[in-house]
Amino acid sequence: MTKKMMAIATIALGLLGVSCSSDDGPPVANLTLQTFNLDPLTNGTTYQGWIIVDGVPKPTEKFTNASGNRTFTFVADDLERASEFILTIEQAGDNDNTPSETRILKGDFNGNSASLSFEEAVTSFIGTSGTFFMSTPTDNDDTNEDSGVWFIDNSSGSNMAGLTLNTLRNGWKYEGWVVINNVPVSTGTFTDPAQADDFNPYSSTANPAPPFPGEDFLNNSASPDGVTFPVNLRGSTVVISIEPANDLDKEPFFLKPLSGNIQLTDAPGDLLTMNANTAIPQGQVIR
Repeated sequence: MTKKMMAIATIALGLLGVSCSSDDGPPVANLTLQTFNLDPLTNGTTYQGWIIVDGVPKPTEKFTNASGNRTFTFVADDLERASEFILTIEQAGDNDNTPSETRILKGDFNGNSASLSFEEAVTSFIGTSGTFFMSTPTDNDDTNEDSGVWFIDNSSGSNMAGLTLNTLRNGWKYEGWVVINNVPVSTGTFTDPAQADDFNPYSSTANPAPPFPGEDFLNNSASPDGVTFPVNLRGSTVVISIEPANDLDKEPFFLKPLSGNIQLTDAPGDLLTMNANTAIPQGQVIR
């Protein structure tokens, strides 16, 4: 092979790794996402990553399983100029090109990487605590007091909020649950543990409900499949979850800052303590 032909071949081989012609489009580069403590999503809900370039979001493809390393391709110039990465949760049927308010991780680029924070995107789990007791204050029957759960602290002699929870960012809400005979049943969603939740179809209408999150499981006509009201809640698990604001799933989201158990020996009115969960999602991206 002549020196001229060898030179031409070398140049051609070098061009194979670059996409810069008008036919190939602009050069591209890869971004790698690594996450921890993120569960797979179901029922059409997806994760989606976004780089922010001069205030404009540029999306990755959607995906349901965030475990391990995932690699995404962007226009190289966009990726180089990106100032921030956010990971959102998009609801089923989402077709727009705008990040939802439900952001689960976010971080600013520092050089070629960004540490992704759950606290900045959602909330902190630090300092969370909870108490509750069994009672059915919405009816006048004192024989079914073990068929309701209220997140109230009455240890001082007065009813006070039983949940200490940090403020949520936009796009999220808290939700109470009681797992009855392996069926998770919602007590309602809320953002302020010192105010009533937005849900009470299972309670009686004989008396007003306390102005705190909770539920009486009395109205059998509204009970979920597999559960009959009123019900003895001893042996049940009680959970506080963090849910996407537009979530329609009938099961708790995987973010559960508080949980507790009602023992077979617990009596109505006994103040029961919830356990705090300190494991939170985290991650990083490298460009």
